[in-house]
Amino acid sequence: MESIKAVKIKNIGILTSGGDSPGMNAAIRAVVRASYYYNLYTTGVIRGYDGLINSEFMHLDRKSVANIIQRGGTILKTARSEGFMTKEGRELAYKNLKAKRIDALVVIGGDGTFTGANVFSQEFDIPVVGLPGTIDNDLAGTDFTIGYDSALNTVVDAVDRIRDTAESHNRLFIVEVMGRDSGLIALRSGIGVGAESIMIPEAKMTVNDLIDRLERGRKDKSSKIIVVAEGDRSGGSFQIGETLKQKFPNYDIRVSVLGHIQRGGKPSCMDRVLASRLGVAAVEGLLSSKSGVMVGLVNQNITYTPFSQAIKHIDAETVTPNWMKLVDILSL
Repeated sequence: MESIKAVKIKNIGILTSGGDSPGMNAAIRAVVRASYYYNLYTTGVIRGYDGLINSEFMHLDRKSVANIIQRGGTILKTARSEGFMTKEGRELAYKNLKAKRIDALVVIGGDGTFTGANVFSQEFDIPVVGLPGTIDNDLAGTDFTIGYDSALNTVVDAVDRIRDTAESHNRLFIVEVMGRDSGLIALRSGIGVGAESIMIPEAKMTVNDLIDRLERGRKDKSSKIIVVAEGDRSGGSFQIGETLKQKFPNYDIRVSVLGHIQRGGKPSCMDRVLASRLGVAAVEGLLSSKSGVMVGLVNQNITYTPFSQAIKHIDAETVTPNWMKLVDILSL
């Protein structure tokens, strides 16, 4: 939504919230540099919404964000805040912003971050704009989120290495990747590594479907890779592994959970450029009276999507039929 009234912006606050993602530092840098370009002051909030409640602020200038574009994580730290879920917590956060003379807020995070920002921007007269910082790529209103490409490259690199040992020992590897509610990391990385099968929450594939696929697959393949999103409804990678061991006692089956390595590491060039474009657009959006919106990139064009729409996860129907058909074709 647009801001209720025009606010003269002189000081922009920046915070990162929720799970970290590669490229968050690049986004912080872009917001600070764009603010400097437009003669604005910038204030960093330490540890997300908890920092707002506890009044943890730091001044940010050009020197503060030098040499951070290549760094993973977030220099502002991040946390999930139970206090911000309460009206009292949000009121205290607002008072602290006013005490620091912060006129507008840029929040970098995912759906939980934007859910809080949506409520906050409606309750108080302070403009809030969001940047999509999450490895899951599960926000509507942008083709890619900051960190998604980096996470994909991390998964592909890891699974390529696993494939080497799988080939050497004729093994079947079940590789679990992040994605509690969204299987988009598993989907694209699985295609990228040539997985024999991919299991994601959005698809209706069961363990029995997986068994059927393995039974009719090529018998001359010396190794097999199955990529599973952690949120898959079949009981998780270890349960899938146990079921397959019972069905295929002759297979040498191993499970590998990649875990938090997907969040860390240097951001890819794509994520650095995406974060830079969106960070500048966030400042320009605030200066044009935008509020309650997420900045995104759709077909290479900057877009502003209301928080309430952005936090609606990608529809499974847009993910599955054609993508899963592609997986079927390429796994032959």
